[in-house]
Amino acid sequence: MTPNGSASSVTASSPPRSSFDVDGKRAQLGDLERQTSDPALWDDQSRAQELTQRLSRLHDQVDRHDRLESSLENLEAMDELLEDEADPDLTKELEGGLGRLQRELETVELTALLSGPYDDHDAIATLQAGAGGTESQDWADMLLRMYARWAEKQGFRMEVDEIHHGEEAGIKSATFMLHGPNTYGLLSAERGVHRLVRISPFDAQKRRHTSFAALDVIPLLEQSEEEEVEIPEEDLRIDVFRSSGPGGQSVNTTDSAVRITHLPSGIVVACQNERSQLQNRAVAMRILKARLAELERRRREQEMNELRGERKAVDFGSQIRSYVLAPYQMVKDHRTEVEVGDPSRVLGGDIDRFIEGELRRRASVGESA
Repeated sequence: MTPNGSASSVTASSPPRSSFDVDGKRAQLGDLERQTSDPALWDDQSRAQELTQRLSRLHDQVDRHDRLESSLENLEAMDELLEDEADPDLTKELEGGLGRLQRELETVELTALLSGPYDDHDAIATLQAGAGGTESQDWADMLLRMYARWAEKQGFRMEVDEIHHGEEAGIKSATFMLHGPNTYGLLSAERGVHRLVRISPFDAQKRRHTSFAALDVIPLLEQSEEEEVEIPEEDLRIDVFRSSGPGGQSVNTTDSAVRITHLPSGIVVACQNERSQLQNRAVAMRILKARLAELERRRREQEMNELRGERKAVDFGSQIRSYVLAPYQMVKDHRTEVEVGDPSRVLGGDIDRFIEGELRRRASVGESA
């Protein structure tokens, strides 16, 4: 492929010039800069932090757009020079620049797919083992490690707030938070039932077993959004208990873990990760408010026949993805048909291609997270 052809193809597919609303982003930047320059804002530290983080994210997006525009103009200038006179060194520089630009464009394109109202929020995720006892509980634990490794590769901060260990191995359930850019938008692509097929390490006869685990993901509310969720004190039952580890062993000598039950909805939230009862209660309340807000959003969307993120039974036939370790090795996403022949890499946190595939599928059919 000639340098000229390469440059033309990149120019034609350039997201910054087509799908990125830079004028709208600059207008948002101006509005946020006016808000953050108001001295009165800093009387509310939480609100100030929320706005400055949003401002920083917008600055990053606009700066990246400007860098791409500048790089593209430089490459087009090189291309025009090469049309007049061949230059091996300039050709090599152009080809290298095109490769870097294409990688940047792919990143921008993925970010453009995360345009939902909560996609830029942090995430609260819950893993639930399906039927099958130890097999499914071990599978849920494997998925928890997979997401922890993915988060580490992405530079996200992961906090496990609640975990229920299995009697023999694995986990019955776990709730964790992910903090970082677009964590809700990205992780929402993993929402659903995950199916594992393998030779069971817990079966003395070495038979093949099928296990299921489900992941649910909701956005962590920002400070201003949390303030809109009002919960009367009489609607809550708050219990304290000691944190427990595998096999029910107590891992704390004080009753620092907190369980909050929202009586009208029946939603139960617990947190045992923090050092003090007060901290655990604060985290549990954040999770509860996020779940109540999500419950209300889903109710409204259902009324408008726009229900998203379908809740499915944790059993065969409802999975979004299958992980087959025996008799052959393959991971296949049933929504996008994306397949990978190396399950160990996927379970090691290499799930970006599945996430990107689902985000593209949603965009093509007009779905949101």
